[in-house]
Amino acid sequence: MKKLLALVLILALGWSAYWVIGSRSAKGAFEGWFADRRAEGWQADYADLSVRGFPNRFDTTFTDLAIADPATGWAWEAPFFQLLALSYQPTRVIAVFPPESTVATPIERLAVTAGDLKASLSLSPAPRLPLERATFVGSDITVGGEAGASVGTLRLATELKAETEATYRYGVLTEGVTVPDVLLSRLAQGISLPPVLTRLELDMDTAFDRPWDLDALERARPQPQQIVLRKAEGVWGELQLAATGTLDIDALGQPEGEIAIKAERWREMLGVAVNAGVLPGGVADQVEKGLSFLANLTGRPDSLNVTLTFSGGRVYLGPVPLGPAPIIRLR
Repeated sequence: MKKLLALVLILALGWSAYWVIGSRSAKGAFEGWFADRRAEGWQADYADLSVRGFPNRFDTTFTDLAIADPATGWAWEAPFFQLLALSYQPTRVIAVFPPESTVATPIERLAVTAGDLKASLSLSPAPRLPLERATFVGSDITVGGEAGASVGTLRLATELKAETEATYRYGVLTEGVTVPDVLLSRLAQGISLPPVLTRLELDMDTAFDRPWDLDALERARPQPQQIVLRKAEGVWGELQLAATGTLDIDALGQPEGEIAIKAERWREMLGVAVNAGVLPGGVADQVEKGLSFLANLTGRPDSLNVTLTFSGGRVYLGPVPLGPAPIIRLR
């Protein structure tokens, strides 16, 4: 019995020592990371940093957190932020976000509120902690205050594909997206549109030039080299849009490839594109004439199956040029 008690005591002391060393190492790593960012010219501040959870957890809590990267113009401020991990699985992390925070982009500063907002991360134990998989879920999310957009539910998942170094599969589902009144009134000129987008769904693979890891946060974002779009679907009232296809992206961010489009109530979609300013009225008239001919051939004038071609920095609908192709680069 004495030997058993001695063994239990030794194990308890050993585990306690492991937790103390691990918690201090975690705190020191976070403190070092913030100090390194400040040395690089970032704003990287917090009022308090603590690691608790003895004996089986490393629960890290930041209060009054402020992070800003001057090179990209992105910033985030939050009253608190938590990273929760089991002490025996420190690379499996749950991130807990506050109900209110502020995000600054290169364009504007936005207030973000959420009824619930959490993420889980699975990282490789390699030195730069490359991402293996992640999920992000939220509900009752509002961006931009009372006059901004809101999302009823949001689910995002990604994972590194097997036997690849930097190809990730993404799945996104949003339901109950409310469009801001100002934007809705602009987009819906002459078109009947409800204020809520019923559903947006995405399933795709993206190959990057390098993995998503600490370097992606500290230095430069990985850049996409290929996008394989299995499914992109959106439902907005009677408007329904679906897309599939593959795009190869060069070093300048120019896409090359084809995207097959299936649209219901496509004329209204053209009107939305014109109202949004992404399609000039003169081009829209030309496109509508050509698409009307194609749609009438099927006997369903409100339905359309067409292919968008991205080539030489331009976008084409069949032989009709629509304009410059978007540059696909991550800042």
